[in-house]
Formats: sequence, C-alpha cells, structure tokens
Amino acid sequence: MLDHILSLSQSALLTAGVILLPILTAALVVGLLVGIFQATTQIQEMTLSFLPKLAVIGLIFYLAGPWFLRILVAFTTQDFSSLWHVANLP
Repeated sequence: MLDHILSLSQSALLTAGVILLPILTAALVVGLLVGIFQATTQIQEMTLSFLPKLAVIGLIFYLAGPWFLRILVAFTTQDFSSLWHVANLP
C-alpha cells in the first residue's frame, strides 16, 4: 500500500512538473529579456516587467491549454482508478 501511495505521489509531482515547465520557462526567458532591456535603457518601470510576462503566460495557456488538459485528465483518470487499490476495496 505504501508503494502505491509513493508511486501516486511521484506521478503527481511528475505531472505538475510537466505542466509547469513550459510556463515557467517562458516566464523566465521573457523576464530575462525585459531585464536586459531595462538595464540597457535604464527604464525602471514595474509594469514593464509584469505585463510581457502576463501576456506570454496567457499565450502559453492558449496554445498549450488542450495539451495541459489532456495530461491532467489522464492523471486524474489514473488516480481515481487506482484509488480502489489504495483503499483495499473490492
């Protein structure tokens, strides 16, 4: 039973990593580019760093949203189907 719980936890962390990796990578790249732009032009406006990240994250959700949803539905289906094994129900 403990092995099954550990495998479910590992699967949950792996799924979260797969979902978050494109979002965090895009935010990191845009933040780095905006930071370089701000350093070279000496413009220190807070919204200049926030709005491009927000726009890129929204674009990532729009483009990869169906893929994210398929991954989450597959994980949830697997999780609920293996719930009977953890609870030792017939």
